[in-house]
Amino acid sequence: MRKIYLALLILVCNMPLFAQKDYQPAKENLENRAEFQDAKFGMFIHWGIYSMLGSGEWVMHNKNINWKEYEKLAAGFYPSKFDAAAWVSAAKAAGMKYICFTTRHHDGFSMFGTKYSDFNIVDATPYKKDIVKALAEECKKQGLKLHLYYSHLDWRRDDYYPLGRTGHGTGRTTHGKWSDYMNFMNNQLTELLTNYGPIGAIWFDGYWDKDQDPTWDWNLGGQYALIHKLQPGCMIGNNHHSTPLPGEDFQMFERDLPGQNTAGLSGQDISKLPLETCETMNGSWGYNITDNNYKSTKELILYLVKAAGNNANLLMNVGPQPNGQMPEVAVQRLKEVGEWMKVYGETVYGTRAGQVPVRDWGVTTQKGNRLFVHILNLKDNALFLPVTSKVKKASLFKNKTAIKFKQDKEGILLYLPEVPTDIDYVVELSL
Repeated sequence: MRKIYLALLILVCNMPLFAQKDYQPAKENLENRAEFQDAKFGMFIHWGIYSMLGSGEWVMHNKNINWKEYEKLAAGFYPSKFDAAAWVSAAKAAGMKYICFTTRHHDGFSMFGTKYSDFNIVDATPYKKDIVKALAEECKKQGLKLHLYYSHLDWRRDDYYPLGRTGHGTGRTTHGKWSDYMNFMNNQLTELLTNYGPIGAIWFDGYWDKDQDPTWDWNLGGQYALIHKLQPGCMIGNNHHSTPLPGEDFQMFERDLPGQNTAGLSGQDISKLPLETCETMNGSWGYNITDNNYKSTKELILYLVKAAGNNANLLMNVGPQPNGQMPEVAVQRLKEVGEWMKVYGETVYGTRAGQVPVRDWGVTTQKGNRLFVHILNLKDNALFLPVTSKVKKASLFKNKTAIKFKQDKEGILLYLPEVPTDIDYVVELSL
C-alpha cells in the first residue's frame, strides 16, 4: 500500500513535467475558447467498426477479441446509409454548434485516410471513403465547428507497450517500441490538423490507461506543442480525469457536471478554463443494439440547462448504427430538444454561470445585465434569490409577463403567478 501511495505521489508531482511547460495560448486560441463557451451545446459521435458487433465501443476489450480476428470486421464494414449532411443537419436541428467525432478509438481503427496505418476506413474496408473528410466539408458548409476525438491508447498495436490497464486479452505476443507508437500518433495528428481544414479542438482520451506508472513518458509537452504549432487556434482537452495540465485549453468531465462525481470519473478540481461535460443519450457511447434506455427529452433539456448553470458546455453523444444512420429515437430526441432551444436558446447560448450559485430548485445563467433564473424544481410560487445588484425588472421569459418582486439588502423575493410546471420555468431579471 505504501508503494502505491508513493507512486501516486510521484505521479502528481511530476504530471506537469510531461505537459507543455510555459504554454501561452495564441490569440486565435483565446478567441476559440470564448466561442466554445458561447456555443454551449455539441454532439459527440462514437462510431467505428465496433458498431458492427452492436455491443459498444469497448467490445474488443470486454470480450477479449484477438486483434487478428477483430481486424476481419473491417472487410465487411460498408456504411451504405452514411450521410454527413444528415448528421450535421441533425446536430443543427438540436441547436448544437459543434461536433466531436471519434477519429480513432481504443481499438486502433482510423476513421480517416492515413499513411501511417493500413487499418483505416479507406484502405481496409470496401467503403473506401474518408469519413472525417466528409464531416469536415459538411460542417464547414453548414457552419458548425469540428472537434476530433483521438485515443491515446491502442488495443491492437504491439508498440503500445508495456500494456496499460486494459486490452490484455487481445492476443498481442510481440512488443514494439514505445517511441514508435509516439511517432505514429504524432504523424496521425499532423494529418488530422493538415488535411481537414480548421479543427476546433483535439479531444484526447486514454491517458488514464497508464497513468498509474509515474515513470512513463507520454511526452505530452511535445505533442501539445506540435498541435499548437500546426493550428494555434486548436484547443486541446484531455479526458485524464484530473485537473488540466499546462498546454490544455479546456477541461472536460465524463458523465457528470462539474463538481459532481456520481460516475466516479470526475472528482477533479474545477479549473478556470472553459468547461465541458459529456454524456450519453442512452447508457452507451458506441452503438449498442440492446440498449434502448434513452433519456427523455425533458431529461436532456434539464442536463443542458444544468450544464450551462455550472458554466459548462454539454457534449451529448450519439452512437450511429453500422449502416451509418443515427438511431431514429436519438434523432427524434434531438429534434425535440431543438424545438425547446428555439424558444429558450437565448437563455443558454453566450451565457456564463449566473451570480446565484446552483441550488436544488435550479440554476442561473447570465449575459451582461440579464440574469436568467432557470426554475427546474419548485413546489411553491415564491422564490428568494440572494441577488444584491439592483433589479430593475423581473419578467417571465416565455411571454414577457411582468413578475412582482420585493428587494432589500439581502436579496430579492419573486412572487410567481403560479407554481412552476414547465420543464424549465425561466424568469429574466434586468439588473
